Amino acid sequence: MGEENNEKFAKAYEMASNTNQQFPPDILLHFYALYKRATEKNGFYIPPSSNGDLRGAFKMNALVQVKELSKDEAERRYIELVEKHIGKIAD
Repeated sequence: MGEENNEKFAKAYEMASNTNQQFPPDILLHFYALYKRATEKNGFYIPPSSNGDLRGAFKMNALVQVKELSKDEAERRYIELVEKHIGKIAD
């Protein structure tokens, strides 16, 4: 992605981090997985394991669903998700 899109991704992350909106767990997991995929430096992100941790299992499942996306595609989809659920990102 170009520098302009990197800036848009950073703005999207800031909006998502600072919103007071409440989202269903599936939307939160989608935000989480796309962000992790877009920002992971060394390939596929694997969250720390906690035996019997249901939350960790859901996170891992969300990450598996986006593992085939390129980092650029994950950034693009993250931006789209923010615009769909939070609001338009100023250019």
